[in-house]
Amino acid sequence: EQVKIRGFRIEPGEIAARLCENALVREAVVVAQEDRTGDKHLVAYVVCAPEAESDDEDGSALAASLRAHLGSLLPDYMVPSAFMKLAALPLTANGKLDRKALPVPDDAAYARRAYEAPQGEVETTLAAIWQELLGLERVGRHDNFFELGGHSLMAVQLLSRAFDLGLKLNAANLFQAPVLKELASKVQLDHLRHIPGVLPVRTTGSRSPLFFVPTGYGDYSYVLPLVKDMEIDCPVYALPWPSFNQNDPPTLEGIAAQVAPVIKKIQPQGPYRLAGYSSGAILAYAIAQHLLSVDDAVQFMALIDASLPATPPSISDAQIALEMIFEPLETLDDERFYFLERVAKDCSITELLQKAEEIGAIAEDHGLYDTASMYAQFHQALQSYNVPALPVEVHQFYASEPSMGRRVRVGDSMAAEETSPMRGWDRVLDVAAIHAVPVPGDHVTLMSDRKNRRVLAFLLSMALAADVNEP
Repeated sequence: EQVKIRGFRIEPGEIAARLCENALVREAVVVAQEDRTGDKHLVAYVVCAPEAESDDEDGSALAASLRAHLGSLLPDYMVPSAFMKLAALPLTANGKLDRKALPVPDDAAYARRAYEAPQGEVETTLAAIWQELLGLERVGRHDNFFELGGHSLMAVQLLSRAFDLGLKLNAANLFQAPVLKELASKVQLDHLRHIPGVLPVRTTGSRSPLFFVPTGYGDYSYVLPLVKDMEIDCPVYALPWPSFNQNDPPTLEGIAAQVAPVIKKIQPQGPYRLAGYSSGAILAYAIAQHLLSVDDAVQFMALIDASLPATPPSISDAQIALEMIFEPLETLDDERFYFLERVAKDCSITELLQKAEEIGAIAEDHGLYDTASMYAQFHQALQSYNVPALPVEVHQFYASEPSMGRRVRVGDSMAAEETSPMRGWDRVLDVAAIHAVPVPGDHVTLMSDRKNRRVLAFLLSMALAADVNEP
């Protein structure tokens, strides 16, 4: 049995088996549940061994211990958010696990500390954001964001909301001081606010900044855990997509022209250093094109497993929505998926979503149209982008393993590029200008698997350190 959470395919049975290796656990089961915010996460239900029965009545110390145990063995995304202690696992009359009888985790199921109310404006504001994001009734000043179920994507939301409320902090602060009281001590009230949407992942360093751009999903949450493992001496910023006008479809050159001024607000003068993952790397290349066109210098380009197809696939907005929204849905069986695939060839996004509702693939369109439309506009811009030859060198960090398990592909023309270390960029740039560096894992796991990501972080840090031409 597999579940899919935040894009990762997970086998709960593997996690339960690891839990049972702990001397405190006699039996365990792990399931995927939606919390009070509607966010799906993993919950572990454990029956303790006799030696685990202690004065820890609320179970928080047990949760902390089991979380630490799994954290040393499994990737972050496989560590459950909550650990619920049960006297026995509920069973049906046939002796099978009765999932419906599993209780909803309460606040005590998380790795909490002894409660003490937040103090002061900053702690109170941060606690309110945590409660909303984590779906908890209260958060104390000694609680740990990640032990309460926080993750990298949620960290992006936390930082964004904090900035909007005038709290000045960065991702490094959160990773170094995830306890509310300690994090609050690093926060400054920034009444001038911040550059809208820009995520300051790291704000210190003696060298020029490194700018990351979002993936084809508009997502830059991958930057936080990656930079956490990097050894670098420079600030790091994650850049947002600009707003897309539905009545005026953007070009990649147009998107780059809107993003470049944001970069120049942070770093008025070049040379510039850019990085991107997946199709986002092509946007980074377009930004480099724009900067060079206005006589700025581009010093460093990191492309993380970015394929450049020989013939970009020509597909409709609805087919893009199918690929990006419905293909990853673990709950969507093949029969309904292939029905939607046939429909998508001759319909709009709106019609595709209506068909999906009719067959029960989605409950309702809760803003899904706007999300699908943004994905489609960006990928249509990718399809029409005529990639130029630029006077730059690029570092292509490519996945050493083929991608597996996808139900549908965006076009067969990608296959040849996905097996080449150059990923197709040798059709545009001189081979000598491409530094191809293998990274363990496939297109997803090179970033999602902690061991692979650490290798990538090391290799990227080495490439930046070797960038000795910077003035």
